[in-house]
Amino acid sequence: MSNPVFSNSAIFGEPRRGRGTVVQPNPYTSTGGATGAAGTLNASTLEQMYGAPAATTRETGRMTYDDVIMKTGGLLALLVVVAAATWYVAPGLWPIGMVVGLVLGLVNAFKKSPSPALIVAYTVAEGVFLGGISLVFQSMTFDGNAVQPIVLQAILGTLTTFGAALFLFRSGKVRVTPKFTRWLMIAMVGYLAFSLVNFGLSFFMASSGFGPLREGPMGMLVGLFAVGLAAASLIMDFDSIKRGVEQGVPAKFAWSAAFGLIVTLVWLYLEILRLLAIFNRE
Repeated sequence: MSNPVFSNSAIFGEPRRGRGTVVQPNPYTSTGGATGAAGTLNASTLEQMYGAPAATTRETGRMTYDDVIMKTGGLLALLVVVAAATWYVAPGLWPIGMVVGLVLGLVNAFKKSPSPALIVAYTVAEGVFLGGISLVFQSMTFDGNAVQPIVLQAILGTLTTFGAALFLFRSGKVRVTPKFTRWLMIAMVGYLAFSLVNFGLSFFMASSGFGPLREGPMGMLVGLFAVGLAAASLIMDFDSIKRGVEQGVPAKFAWSAAFGLIVTLVWLYLEILRLLAIFNRE
């Protein structure tokens, strides 16, 4: 898996041999169940089952899509509020937010059990980072008269990409296969190595703030590739969440699922923002 939040989890990972999903017996079909020794359902029982309201997380103790959506939406709202406050009040704090967010991100990614407090703290730190770095990127597009609204464009691009990835996943047009997973892992490792080399060269070669390997047309091509990687990672995240819901993982792991989505969305937004900044500086 590409996202360490999901790939390092025994809950969301692919079932291993000898460690498959435990299938719970159906009380309505097993001997001695609700229908008696005959093990069959009559029309009245079927009508009651279909007419009953859907079970909630509180009743089942299992993660649901609604739970993931609510927690992801709450974290996104917090992220936006903190980013907006940082933009207007203290944009210079973004390096602190970056370091704290990186540390908390690693801690949350490798924790076996999710910690809502640490996940919220990570979201706040990322909000501080995004609020400040967004202002930095937007200031790079100043041409003497006005700045380009690349932050708004990046937000819209992130939401559009998220929606497109979700549509492709739900429609089955893009499936998470072993081949897809291997390709994404190789591409992610290659992009990480490229980024490290670019960062190292920035200490020895002049650049406009993006590193010597992210300048001009080359930088835009790399940016498009990175956006594609982030979109593919979103599809992997959706697949992990789907498996978690189908396997009936405990409800508390909805926090892990929401955290994983936030991590990928932050990465996607940063790549789109950087791509727009490079394009508008040409």
